[in-house]
Amino acid sequence: MLCCMSATRTQVYFTPEQRRRIDQVAQTEGVTLAEVVRRAVDAYLADSHVDAEAALAATFGADPHATAPSRDEWDRG
Repeated sequence: MLCCMSATRTQVYFTPEQRRRIDQVAQTEGVTLAEVVRRAVDAYLADSHVDAEAALAATFGADPHATAPSRDEWDRG
C-alpha cells in the first residue's frame, strides 16, 4: 500500500501499554505498526465531522433512571 501513496515520516511516542496493544493488533491482523496507526488516524478523522448538537440530541432520555431534583432543592444562591 505504501508504494502507491505519498507519505510523510512522523515520530510519535506511545506509552508502554499503548505500544503493547498496538503490537498485539498488528500481530493479530498481520500488518505493520504503521498500518495500525494509519487506520486508527483514518477512523478518528472520519468521525471528526460528528455534529455535536445531533449527538447530544441522540442521547436525550438515554438514562431512564436519571432524575432531576425538585425545584425546592435548587441552590438559589
